[in-house]
Amino acid sequence: MKGKLLAKNKSAFAEYTILDTFEAGIKLTGPEVKSIKLGNIKLKGSYSTINPNTGVLWLVGAHIGAYKPAASVQIDYDPTQSRTLLLNKKEISSLIGKLKEKQLTLIPLSVYSKSGIIKVELGLGRGKKKFEKREQIKKRDIERDIGRKLKS
Repeated sequence: MKGKLLAKNKSAFAEYTILDTFEAGIKLTGPEVKSIKLGNIKLKGSYSTINPNTGVLWLVGAHIGAYKPAASVQIDYDPTQSRTLLLNKKEISSLIGKLKEKQLTLIPLSVYSKSGIIKVELGLGRGKKKFEKREQIKKRDIERDIGRKLKS
């Protein structure tokens, strides 16, 4: 990932084991771009789906707040509407195969600006079980304690 980080999905790393990442463009209107650049986007609870018939990739559940100065243009604006993601056909077809084959999910990990263009980093992840989450918390606590003891 290169560029200015605009939003990060912190819960995605806690809930999923990320196996692979992809960079996708996102189809937005002008006021939405300005709103995202101001940081009015939330990725928590969002996910991506692929329509296997058309091969279109969608970002579902991401909240992009309305851009206040463009209120006259954004009449009846739905901040959580589904938005089209842009990937190569080759990448989309490989993703369709991976999503069907294994029990994997596409999760947006972050949104960033790359040379003025808004990009979404997607992660191909497998959901963690409860015991895996507990193990991760224990490991993090142990590393924190070791770090404290080494400092003193």
